[in-house]
Amino acid sequence: MDAPQHPRVAAISALLAEAGAAGRVRELSGSARTAAEAAQELGVPRGAIANSLVFDVDGAPLLVLTSGAHRVDVGRVAALLGVREVRRATADFVRRHTGQPIGGVAPVGHPAPIGTLVDVELARHDRVWAAAGHPHAVFPTTYDELLRLTAGTAAEVGDGPERDQDAVLDEAVEAR
Repeated sequence: MDAPQHPRVAAISALLAEAGAAGRVRELSGSARTAAEAAQELGVPRGAIANSLVFDVDGAPLLVLTSGAHRVDVGRVAALLGVREVRRATADFVRRHTGQPIGGVAPVGHPAPIGTLVDVELARHDRVWAAAGHPHAVFPTTYDELLRLTAGTAAEVGDGPERDQDAVLDEAVEAR
């Protein structure tokens, strides 16, 4: 595979290689800004997409890597962390703390370490796909590797997979 074209994607690719990650960064022709877009581009179930969601916890960033078929329950996360409130971060907050744009935040490569929760729902998939620093770049990994790469904590961040039309379609893709 050719080296990634975008400098941020190249940097993430190098960090992943240095960390011993098994998968290689893949630049997509279409967007992977949302789990649905990434799943469609890759031909995988939406639940196999590791959404990188950044939250603001009293001014400090929290990265939650959640299954694309799962919604984060901020009340549950706040209780888990023992804080009063967990808020969705603004685009500026995300960029400042990760150096990456919303829709392309990789689990690694941030200017400073960020506390990370890794959704246990991702363990349902042998291979998951995470962003690689840009909305058109992803890399394959595993649940265990995500935990290792991020020094993250396994957590139940919601009530289980969403049961909507996309989830039903995801199950059909997995059954193939």
